[in-house]
Amino acid sequence: MQQHSQEIWLALDSRGAGGIESHVLQLAKALQDSGRAVRILLLADHGRHPLHAQAAALGITLECLDGSPLGLWRALRQRRPCLLHSHGYKAGILGRTAALLLGVPVVSTFHAGEPGRGRLRLYQWLDECSGRLAPRLAVSAAIGARLGAGTQVLDNFVSLAPERLHAPLSLAFVGRLSHEKGPDRFLAIARQHPQLPCLVFGDGPLREQLQTQASSNVEFMGMVDDMPQRWASIGMLCMPSRHEGLPMAALEAMAHGVPVAALNVGGLGQLATPQAGGLLCASGDVAALSAAIGAWGQLSNAQRRQRGQAARRWVARRFTPEAVLPEILRCYAQAGGETWR
Repeated sequence: MQQHSQEIWLALDSRGAGGIESHVLQLAKALQDSGRAVRILLLADHGRHPLHAQAAALGITLECLDGSPLGLWRALRQRRPCLLHSHGYKAGILGRTAALLLGVPVVSTFHAGEPGRGRLRLYQWLDECSGRLAPRLAVSAAIGARLGAGTQVLDNFVSLAPERLHAPLSLAFVGRLSHEKGPDRFLAIARQHPQLPCLVFGDGPLREQLQTQASSNVEFMGMVDDMPQRWASIGMLCMPSRHEGLPMAALEAMAHGVPVAALNVGGLGQLATPQAGGLLCASGDVAALSAAIGAWGQLSNAQRRQRGQAARRWVARRFTPEAVLPEILRCYAQAGGETWR
């Protein structure tokens, strides 16, 4: 039988930027920095994608497959990486099936905090059922509890950005414009604070509807390829979500010195804490979140900056590659045995 190569493949199906994509890029960079050969594998080429430029800037190999159900099977059979790490339901279902039949070690990370609807709900059910065939990682305790015994909960992680000297008086929503993320709640909060500039980063099925409902202090920025540079213009990230995992947007904000105001769903209770300079309110209590944001808006620049520094320190303690990667590598070793070594 053909020997395994030394590459780790990180597989996902993606049409744009989001939390899974940010996680995969951070993981690829951490693996590469630790001396491992890594390749990001997109199951299909959906056209212009920010991951292409981001991976190239870091010197990380990114490859697009042909999009067919057998595309990943053929790639695994012909080139046999030392391990496949799937992200998302499509890569999970196809990747585990092909890898297990071909004898390629496989690990899957589950990111979705929301249950999904319609056909997506069915795909997630298939992904979770077939996930029992291989080691499973979950990015929050809530997702781990849903998946059941044998699931290892590992935090998302980000690299720290340089400290900043200014904390703007602005509020931002960063994420998919869909029901579970609560962009409608963000607009309701923005309407109550007309003095606050409010920025919406992202796209999704609700965008057109939301734009007709937004107050004059809200600006829709769309999908941007340079989000790391955009954090400098944001004073507070607002996450009024109905469902979450451990959101990469929150970690990235905090790594840039931007504290988080959030409702307590998914893993947000670990991030939007007072110790981390954040504002945390009970799940569904949008009125309390709006009031807390109003009080934040009365702080001085120095006070807002102190909150940002606390957010950055909080991430540095638990949510960096140095803190999480050793656990991921242990999971790889358990999945791959001597092949991984």
